[in-house]
Amino acid sequence: MLRVDATIVIAHSDTEGAAGTVTKTYGHHLLTAWCDNTGACLVLKLRPGNAGSNTADDHIEVTKDAIAQLPETHRGKLLITVDGAGSSHALVRFLDRLGNDPGHPERTVYYAVGFDVDDRVRSVVGEVPETVWAAAVRTDGEPRRNGQVAELTGLLREGPDGDRYRNWPKTLRLIARRERPAPGAQLSLFEQHAGFRFQVTATNLPTGHQVPFLEAVHRLQARVEAFIRRGKDTGLRRLPSKKKTINLGWCVAVAMACDLLAWLRLLTLDGELAKAEPKTLRYRVLHVAARIIRSGRRREIRIPETWPWAHQIAAMVDRIQALPTRA
Repeated sequence: MLRVDATIVIAHSDTEGAAGTVTKTYGHHLLTAWCDNTGACLVLKLRPGNAGSNTADDHIEVTKDAIAQLPETHRGKLLITVDGAGSSHALVRFLDRLGNDPGHPERTVYYAVGFDVDDRVRSVVGEVPETVWAAAVRTDGEPRRNGQVAELTGLLREGPDGDRYRNWPKTLRLIARRERPAPGAQLSLFEQHAGFRFQVTATNLPTGHQVPFLEAVHRLQARVEAFIRRGKDTGLRRLPSKKKTINLGWCVAVAMACDLLAWLRLLTLDGELAKAEPKTLRYRVLHVAARIIRSGRRREIRIPETWPWAHQIAAMVDRIQALPTRA
């Protein structure tokens, strides 16, 4: 599962490649890709602050680079998610072709991307019968308190006006979610009239899955925010230099650090430490006053007995030594 999302990194005005951002700040508009299965950072693309949120060329480049970072044995079945800001016609067509590449017949690519609630969607969403709307579900499968979902594909692609998305891939499915808005939410005139806030997901997941499941798959895109937060806590919050080449090297170092922490959690830690943020790991594990010594042709690590997490660190070291090595 690959998650693609953009984030703002603040920089001084004299930093090479920096520009004004949509948040009225100055800096860079990075585009990132993460492996949801492991939490590893696959790509950090340094872009000017005024780079577009839905620039198809950048999203396509980052997606290609992210797939290239995966071992070949794990490229056979992919799920790629992008939020609504990154969605575009060109990106959806690229993702569709990616799963139908004659050069890689063994590859299956599914996607779930945020979709624009345009005039075509607004014209049919009111025609969906109340009995068709199903309760949205959380990622654990339990119903959400607020939210209902329904599929719009038939109304938009097989309605009286014919296929209203004829230029889009034939496998495209459109899933709508409606929910009662929270107090103070900014709504369009259509949403104010309907009394609901609407969001649409475009996907090519097979019809065998229930509609609430399809919508929940895309909502997992929110997990990328945690990955980006961890990246910023690992050095991405500020770039160190005015020179672009140095900042590019910094992004590589940050990506490596994110990967090391991700695999440290997966392979050697359990309990609270397996879900700990970088700040917590630094305090409890990485900054401990320990020593590595050699005794009797063995390497040992000495940890102060008074350190509260000494036993967890000792167990971590044992698991690292037990990992199989490759020639």
